[in-house]
Amino acid sequence: MISKQTISKNLKNCLDDTGFLSIPGRKKGKVRDSYDLGDKILLITTDRQSAFDRVLANIPFKGQVLNQVSAFWFENTNHIVKNHVVSIPDPNVTIATKCKVFPIEFVVRGYLTGSTDTSAWTLYNKGNRNICGNYLPDGMVKNQKFPEPILTPTTKSDAHDESISTEEIISRGIIDEVTWKKLESIAFSLFNYGTEVAAKNGLILVDTKYELGVDVNGEIMLIDEIHTPDSSRYWIAGSYAERFASGKEPENIDKEFLRLWFRDHCDPYKDTVLPEAPEELVAELSSRYIQLYEMITGKLFEVDTSVDIKDRMKTNLTKAGII
Repeated sequence: MISKQTISKNLKNCLDDTGFLSIPGRKKGKVRDSYDLGDKILLITTDRQSAFDRVLANIPFKGQVLNQVSAFWFENTNHIVKNHVVSIPDPNVTIATKCKVFPIEFVVRGYLTGSTDTSAWTLYNKGNRNICGNYLPDGMVKNQKFPEPILTPTTKSDAHDESISTEEIISRGIIDEVTWKKLESIAFSLFNYGTEVAAKNGLILVDTKYELGVDVNGEIMLIDEIHTPDSSRYWIAGSYAERFASGKEPENIDKEFLRLWFRDHCDPYKDTVLPEAPEELVAELSSRYIQLYEMITGKLFEVDTSVDIKDRMKTNLTKAGII
């Protein structure tokens, strides 16, 4: 694994923005920038760390971790569903087939957990036993495994995602029943496969989200990202049973500590200017992303620190004929 010292030396070698590429048609997201290439899309995963609907910091190598974790899963789930990947010309870049996106996020959950107002555990703890059409029994406790994974879809919206049931999706005509059954089967197959691979590498895939679309030929494709540390929750498998039995929270490797630092040092929702994240926390989060990459994929994380990330990207995209 890359040392903290190497990470610290690369605190300024981050991909914070992609405007330097001078490619027209940019759509800037919280973490990823996309460019319309006609029948394809250029997707660039930056090192921006987002929370509270704003960017908190730039985390060295984070974009590469996310892009390459997705690449690993895309490559290994072709037997379940085709995906949008055309090529990966740079560690932070994916060239993808343009698809018509289904307006639903497929959220699959293996455990009753979460802390937000809309999480499964919060709703259950308030007495709700119908979670997006999934009827849960009384007597369950936080972080308990479901007998079988459940699907809790949400509508895709620029304003606020809305939880929705299968029945509502079909009755509203959002997706027809035949297509929905195919998509539902794909989502569960992806989650079951992800669970198996994660378990072999010492992790529990707790929950995740998938996005699906259709290409110009009407073929269903997996798009966006898959099983990344940003789109999924992972727990450490080896200590789960003991900690669950004693009522402790499962071990995880996530970014919550950085969110808490900002909450302790400012109002991240209201303050116009945020304080700069301490370098040691930034380096620690980078190290955690790299650790997750290696645990998820079972591979050693490799990065070329001898070149500036923006220079490397320019060179690679020039070779690919993009710029």
